[in-house]
Amino acid sequence: MHKAISRRTFSIGLGGTAAALGLRARPAKAADITLKFAFNLAESHPITTRSREAAARILAETNGKVEVRVFPNNQLGGDTDMLSQTRAGGIDLFLNSGINVLSTIVPSASIYGLGFLFPDYATVWKTMDGELGAALRARIAKANLIPMEKMWDNGFRQITTSSKVINSPADLKNFKIRVPVGALWTSMFQALGAAPTSINYNELYSALQTKVVDGQENSLANIFTANLFEVQRYCAITNHMWDAFFCVANKRNWEALPVDVREIVAKNINLAALAEREDMAKLSTTLKDTLTAKGLVFNEPDIAPFRAALRDAGFYTDWRKRFGEELWGILERNVGPLG
Repeated sequence: MHKAISRRTFSIGLGGTAAALGLRARPAKAADITLKFAFNLAESHPITTRSREAAARILAETNGKVEVRVFPNNQLGGDTDMLSQTRAGGIDLFLNSGINVLSTIVPSASIYGLGFLFPDYATVWKTMDGELGAALRARIAKANLIPMEKMWDNGFRQITTSSKVINSPADLKNFKIRVPVGALWTSMFQALGAAPTSINYNELYSALQTKVVDGQENSLANIFTANLFEVQRYCAITNHMWDAFFCVANKRNWEALPVDVREIVAKNINLAALAEREDMAKLSTTLKDTLTAKGLVFNEPDIAPFRAALRDAGFYTDWRKRFGEELWGILERNVGPLG
């Protein structure tokens, strides 16, 4: 870890016993273990709020022995850099989309981001808390990263633009749109006729402001917390992708922790993820009004032509070959036939 861990006989079991007996443990002046927890979301995002709550619970449950330091808003670098730091052990815990840079080392982790895959949240969580999520975590573990059990919701994604309303695939023809780093995003928007450009999240606002790209796609929560409404005018409610974050730990650092510490950290991170899901579900019903008041103009296009454009371009067929029949079979058992 990032502070020398005293491994003599460190255990949290005694602290837990003291709490159970109603004794007030005296917090240590400084934590014995510090963990860096990093991601790209803004300070005001529910993910940041719930991460800080988890860190507070971990500190309390370990009697001040374990401090999780939360670094939101790309404080430790862009996604690509944070993933490198996590793999090297400089960051202990990293939240990142399986469709984003995590897919550069675990390509199959992006399968849940296929275009127009999930009709609603009930289908999302049945799939991702079930067989497909387990299969993806097993693949991530092979890359020397330890994935936590629960994913954090990043919402259904919508398309925003500075200059035009998107009502059909024809409106995306040669349209310069920012997409996160990840082959699936690039592939999908190319199949829709757009001109996607991969840009890390920490560079998104300036890319829109300086017209490097004319539009982007993100959840309403991200559009709001990153103030993208300041540099975008229109928002098409397409729900073209659902996205979420895996929380992954550096394998070497994680396995160096005492077992009881791992249990407390994992438990509280997973509880925070579940609470954040509820936050995002509530926001999905209120943020449209909030963003409208900020000047964003919404429209709701018919998504059938978009899905047909992907099918006709061979998008689903190509990705079926890339992901393989095993994962594709698990996916279709949950969401129905694709392509």
